[in-house]
Amino acid sequence: MTSSSKRREELHAVNGGLKQSTWSKAVRCKAVWDEKDEFLDVVYWFRQIIAVILGVIWGVAPLKGFLGIAIFCVINAGVLYVYFSSFQQVDEEEYGGTWELTKEGFMTSFALFLQFRFKSDTACCVV
Repeated sequence: MTSSSKRREELHAVNGGLKQSTWSKAVRCKAVWDEKDEFLDVVYWFRQIIAVILGVIWGVAPLKGFLGIAIFCVINAGVLYVYFSSFQQVDEEEYGGTWELTKEGFMTSFALFLQFRFKSDTACCVV
């Protein structure tokens, strides 16, 4: 029996057989993910939340150009990498490897970041 299936059985016994919501598992350390898509959805939406927050911060603080984009990319990828490798401790190979998890929803979050960055920038300047 693999370690992930052992963790599922242990968690199932601890919870009394109850299924937990996706977001309660997302904020709990070392959660057991029954479905692959469920965890990928959490990674995707965490990335979008990070993009909105950083977009607003970058719009208020005048971080522009290549440096602003590079810092966004490092923070966005780094936070998610720490989340799935250290906090959740998932087996990356079950999800296609580290690179697949790192790039999950990245381009959408980049577009969202740019949108909020420019909206915040123009909102601050039009006083």
